[in-house]
Amino acid sequence: MQEEEILGKAYDASLMKRLLKYLRPYRWHVVLGILLSIVVSGMEAVRPYFTKIAVDVNIANGDRHGLFMTALMFLAALILRGVIQYFNAYLTQWIGQRTIFDLRMEVFTHLQHLGLQFFDRNPIGRLITRVTNDIEVLNDMFSSGIVMVFSDVFTIVGILYFMFTMNWQLALISLSVLPLLFYGTFLFRKKAREAYREVRIQLARINTFMQEHITGMMVDQVFNREEKAYQQFERINAAHRDANIKSIFYYALFYPGVDLIGALAVGLILWYAGLEAMSGTVTIGTVMAFLQFNEMFWRPIRDLSEKYNIMQTAMASSERIFRLLDDKTIVPDMPTPVPLPEVRGDIEFRNVWFAYNAGASDQETEWILKNVSFTIRAGETAAIVGHTGAGKTTIINLLARFYDIQKGEILLDGVNIKKVRQQDLRKHLAVVLQDVFLFSGDIASNINLGNEQISRERVVAAARTVGADAFIEQLTSTYDAEVKERGATLSVGQKQLISFARALAYDPRILILDEATSSVDTETEQLIQRAIERLLKGRTSIVIAHRLSTIQNADKIIVMHKGEVREIGTHQELLTLGGIYYKLYQLQYKEQEAQQAP
Repeated sequence: MQEEEILGKAYDASLMKRLLKYLRPYRWHVVLGILLSIVVSGMEAVRPYFTKIAVDVNIANGDRHGLFMTALMFLAALILRGVIQYFNAYLTQWIGQRTIFDLRMEVFTHLQHLGLQFFDRNPIGRLITRVTNDIEVLNDMFSSGIVMVFSDVFTIVGILYFMFTMNWQLALISLSVLPLLFYGTFLFRKKAREAYREVRIQLARINTFMQEHITGMMVDQVFNREEKAYQQFERINAAHRDANIKSIFYYALFYPGVDLIGALAVGLILWYAGLEAMSGTVTIGTVMAFLQFNEMFWRPIRDLSEKYNIMQTAMASSERIFRLLDDKTIVPDMPTPVPLPEVRGDIEFRNVWFAYNAGASDQETEWILKNVSFTIRAGETAAIVGHTGAGKTTIINLLARFYDIQKGEILLDGVNIKKVRQQDLRKHLAVVLQDVFLFSGDIASNINLGNEQISRERVVAAARTVGADAFIEQLTSTYDAEVKERGATLSVGQKQLISFARALAYDPRILILDEATSSVDTETEQLIQRAIERLLKGRTSIVIAHRLSTIQNADKIIVMHKGEVREIGTHQELLTLGGIYYKLYQLQYKEQEAQQAP
């Protein structure tokens, strides 16, 4: 079952206890909101008394001045109630917004600290839904739920108090229809729960479909799948529409039903009070007051039914949010980490074993790296080559501690990187990936990534060093030129050069290039190759490349095969050896000859 399909309880005490924790910083605001709600409820409940006084006292005795004063007091009470209600509504919304701001920041911070293994198994759309939709649902509970429930409850209690004080027989007659209301509310809750669950399922399917097809729009258009995708979306969208209509049907049935029950109570009041009025035991003012009390009584009842739905959706959303916050898929730092003030750049993998499915049985463990050992001295350029799936990118992930190994050691300047804080380790690393990610903003912010310590002059110097200034200076706004989502307005080569400038601006001791030239044409590759030569000077560098022609000058070439280190040496040494590297080189050499042939 998809996570989005799980509805949860209408009320869960443990979840509510955790949710109330977010109200703790604003507890005095909540108390003030509850007090204002009590005042509003009291002023709401006392309104029919003005009607009774006006009819039974002022009008019955022909007291014009008294009638005017009663009307004036009634107007003043309405104005005062309106002012208090305004401040109460503003306060409750303020509480809700501040609370979900805190919660959303906590979720985002938690996501930033989760390990990459978490993101490997959780789709992006689901996580975005947690930070947006689910937290926004909680806003309804914090703002119009918790505080306003007190308002409705106190309104009902106040009305019942005045009704029984005024005439307990009429009060019992008015409440005689409550069993019908309770039964109708029970049926509504059951049907509304099922309908809401179906709406959530269909909404999740729409989100999933939209995310996939917007991301893969190029594939849809290239293979002329627009009509097929349209038909699929039409079916999913129609199911969502039907589910919503079904839920609306229950709402449309419930609220008129409540009004009908209220009308039945009015009829009973008129019948009983009319008989009593004719015998002189009940005054006309009392009858009019009870009719007003009856009308006022059903409004908070309807509101509480709505609050039930808010509470139900909030419980479901909070369960999903807390499941995310409770996820401990992290790469932990040691309680007392070893300081890493300066780094020379000596790297050693010593008998390293690693599997992504760590925790499985020995028979089921799929080892990606098996007893991997090699050494890279400070200032050396080491290339890692091998077939797809040999474990090349995994080595980078382990060196940056995106994952922790199961066996062996990875040493940096002789220090086990497990003993070093991840933040201290990564500030000495820079990675240039094959698929460059650019943020929305401008060119300069994509080079310094918002680091205020990297000045504008340093950004320009880095771009000039790697050759990115050639195209940046041609842009209308140069370094302030807008970069749209994922760098859509830039070519692959331009994005790659920006990533090189980014790496140089951070001036790392260890530079990692992961197939940085595999997706560009020959001319751009030559430009990028010159940028790489400038970047590698004076740094420990690890280069992963499919094109062996780009790594011939490397100080050391490490050949991976099926998760193991099979050969280590220079370009010439490995060719002389005649092993896996020689076969890879011969294969690529023949491919190049075939491409160059007329």
